Amino acid sequence: MNADWVAASVRARSMAERRVGAGTSRTIAAQPSLTAGLSLLADTVYADRIGDLTALAAAERATRETVLWHLRVLAGWMPATGTRLARAVAAAYERDNILGLARSLAEGGAAAVPFDLGSLGTAWSRLQRASTPDELTEALRTSSWGDAVHGGGAALPDMLTLVWLRRLAEVTAAARPWAEAVAALTVARLRLVDGAEPGVGMRRLVRPLLGERWQDATDLTTLRPLLPRSAGAVLQGVDTPEDLWRAESRLRATVEADGFRLLRGSMPGPEVVLGGIAVLAMDAWRVRAALAATASGTGSSEVLDAVA
Repeated sequence: MNADWVAASVRARSMAERRVGAGTSRTIAAQPSLTAGLSLLADTVYADRIGDLTALAAAERATRETVLWHLRVLAGWMPATGTRLARAVAAAYERDNILGLARSLAEGGAAAVPFDLGSLGTAWSRLQRASTPDELTEALRTSSWGDAVHGGGAALPDMLTLVWLRRLAEVTAAARPWAEAVAALTVARLRLVDGAEPGVGMRRLVRPLLGERWQDATDLTTLRPLLPRSAGAVLQGVDTPEDLWRAESRLRATVEADGFRLLRGSMPGPEVVLGGIAVLAMDAWRVRAALAATASGTGSSEVLDAVA
């Protein structure tokens, strides 16, 4: 038994058990108003952050803050060897902080309140001091996010995402299929929806995940067999580029299923903790989709239907 990981593994399993779940998410989506939908979260893992919120954007952010808070708590129960895992997962929030700051510096508006990373930040304490786009670019270049600056401003969101997922895959092999699938969806969207050619920097980032054969593809039919098997699987059943969003939704369901499988691991360890985080993160995504549906008054969610 990996005794150092017992406490963190127990807490990860307990955290996952408090999820809202797919059934309740559909019930929330069917509510007649956002207020009614939010009331169904009163006794859930999100209750402390949701509180008396009434705005959709604030409630959606609260679900993400809930996941980050539980990740920070989990990190406190992990042995010292778990620090890299916790920081690699938290880098998703650092990425969003960077994007918020980049938008603010480019447009001249106020930056969104950054996510509080606590001790899980890697470069944010330095990056947040940038006062111009050029200063931020230079700070990124000399940070752990350095590879992201080689794609240009418009490519920054995708580049940051790929840097984050590559880092996570390097820390835990269990996350590699997720990184490969996201890389496949990214290049498919860029080439087949946006009509753009991934730049040198992006091709360098995805090469360890996808190889180079995908660059010869001209459509979805030719792209699938040129990808690694696990990456190509995410495109199964997608007939047109306009349906790539369905593949993205199904990938979240796959990550959730993988999370449950990791949670069922008999031995305490980092994969059990990763499984708990994945399950809660995907649950939060379902809740956000449900809240968006009830706020719009549709009574259902096409996004939730795609992962049924």
